[in-house]
Amino acid sequence: MNEKQSKEHALQQLAQMILRHAPRSGTHQTAVPSLSLMHAEELSEPLESVYKPSICVVAQGAKMATLAGESYRYDPSSFLIISVELPINSRIIQASPEVPFLSLKLSFDNDAILEIVKESNRPVAVSSKAGRGITVNRTSPALLDAILRLMRLLSTPEDIPVLAPLVIREILYRVLEGDQGALLHPFAIVGSHAHSIAQAIRHINKQYNQPLVIEQLANDVNLSASAFHKHFKRVTAMSPLQYQKTVRLQEARLLMLKETLPASEAAFRVGYESPSQFSREYARMYGRPPMLDIRELRESVDAHPSS
Repeated sequence: MNEKQSKEHALQQLAQMILRHAPRSGTHQTAVPSLSLMHAEELSEPLESVYKPSICVVAQGAKMATLAGESYRYDPSSFLIISVELPINSRIIQASPEVPFLSLKLSFDNDAILEIVKESNRPVAVSSKAGRGITVNRTSPALLDAILRLMRLLSTPEDIPVLAPLVIREILYRVLEGDQGALLHPFAIVGSHAHSIAQAIRHINKQYNQPLVIEQLANDVNLSASAFHKHFKRVTAMSPLQYQKTVRLQEARLLMLKETLPASEAAFRVGYESPSQFSREYARMYGRPPMLDIRELRESVDAHPSS
């Protein structure tokens, strides 16, 4: 069996396993805490959330992830790697009831990456420049083989506590061995610019509703303000203030949609002091005022309750 045939066979197996453990449309958590499955039978509206470091693999269909206007398509031939917490806008672009979109997301800790790099005994050149925190890589038979073994553990949950951590380490190793794997290394290495930016991003996400003092945050991660801005934009494709604004507006949108908060209260909750400024920035980001946007989102959800 050549590489193409091996990949096709593995992807067919993966699709069958995802269907077995996620038989209905939606996102399904699994007995492996860091592993979730997705099943969708139709195209989706853009969905926003802050993605934590993770690997997203598609067995069937296709999806598009967008960060600050940059788009990343991934499908059975490729997978998405997110190295640091990022506010991603994603949508399913290929799915149908006959051939549903089937995928998995495996979250990971960058400390695990560092351990694997150390144990591999391979010299790693840490770039002085932080790279983008999101990329697409080619799916390999070796990676798919490890993922299949992780999926098989869902049928023997008693084996998960012992075997799942070992298989996940192999999956991360296969990712590191891939074309873009070296981009992961700096985020795990203390002292690198990428690691410093990852620390700053975690701080912003924890306190997104608080005023952002750039000089203080830069100092906290041992960077000058100018270097902080430069490396932050390399990783996230936006400035620190743009990043915070994006996280705030995403969270406000969720509060209005899920908790039915009025726009003024959602604005206050996420850190805005001026409702009018919130409405202006919200409309600039989403193309329509808050309440009109939420009404149209609810109508879309009601029309597609299973998506």
